[in-house]
Amino acid sequence: MDWLEAIILGIIQGLTEFLPVSSSGHLEIAKYILGDTSLPEESLLMTVVLHAATALSTIVVFRKDLLEIFIGLFQFKWNEQTKFSLKIIISMIPAGVIGVFFNDEIESLFGGRLLLVGSMLIVTAVLLLLADRAKTTNKSVGYWHSVIIGISQAIAIIPGISRSGATISTSVILGIDRSKAARFSFLMVVPLILGAMAKDLMSGEIHYTPDLLIPLSTGFISALLTGILACTWMISLVKKAKLSWFAGYCFIVGTIAIIYTFLI
Repeated sequence: MDWLEAIILGIIQGLTEFLPVSSSGHLEIAKYILGDTSLPEESLLMTVVLHAATALSTIVVFRKDLLEIFIGLFQFKWNEQTKFSLKIIISMIPAGVIGVFFNDEIESLFGGRLLLVGSMLIVTAVLLLLADRAKTTNKSVGYWHSVIIGISQAIAIIPGISRSGATISTSVILGIDRSKAARFSFLMVVPLILGAMAKDLMSGEIHYTPDLLIPLSTGFISALLTGILACTWMISLVKKAKLSWFAGYCFIVGTIAIIYTFLI
């Protein structure tokens, strides 16, 4: 793995983590076409580093929101910040349960299942189209909303279903304000990313050598910068109801992936 490969991987991760096109789906397509050993994403250490970069990019974009949440929590009062934090925790439960109890089943979904990825990209496209046609409201995220959005996040573990696309679309279809839907969707993933990083770090399977310093650094920086741009851009697009742009993209890529499966 050289620095150029790391930069490319970082850009892919940074963009697709926030844009509703499925990062796991794109990586699975790339692995299928290029071969399992062609992508440095196979390195667990690189995966942890890139996840750290995208988590940090979310923190940078929503730094004011997070500061308000932490201040509210440290005041030990039942206020809006406390309620919002509780909703975030509730939304994490479905994905957390699946990650803990169905880890082997999840891993079996990855590894060159191009037909599955293509089909799920089309499902993502349908969700995005439905969200773009939903009525605009000023409704905030409620407790039951956070449960349903959390379930959609858990389903998005399947490669090909975009996490941001699924959670934002679900929120908007439930009638939640578009800006609040994007904010909740991006903030709810930070604890899960940090949890996944902690799990990987404690697995004992990470190996570091000095020659990885430059690839890891360049990958981190490229993922961080593209993540900040993608996150900011995505918020703007959700407000303007422009998710159909990505719906068309997901439909085209999903269809190509399905056709490619039957031709090869």
